[in-house]
Amino acid sequence: MTSGTLYDDGHVRLDDQGITLRHYYFPFATSKHIPYAQIRRIELRPMGWLSGKGRLWGTSSPFYWMPLEVTRTRKSRMIILDLGRRVKPAFTPDDPDKVIRFIQKQRTG
Repeated sequence: MTSGTLYDDGHVRLDDQGITLRHYYFPFATSKHIPYAQIRRIELRPMGWLSGKGRLWGTSSPFYWMPLEVTRTRKSRMIILDLGRRVKPAFTPDDPDKVIRFIQKQRTG
């Protein structure tokens, strides 16, 4: 991990500035950086085959967008970030509980 990195599993990186979702934008797989101050609400949701588990990239719902991740089929929970827009970034970190704790800590100072 680089200096300032709180969490990094290869798909999502948390540092003291915000969250970086790797392989977010289609079709070029560029990253999306989200400053903690932009996050209005965090939701940890169970994920099934109809709600994103089988989705490698994009969305199965018009309300959230998932970055490219081929290991998502082995995961059971996703994090959804409300940024005040209709489409919310959603991602599946290797350790969602740890990620939630880090985000909440960074948002509260």
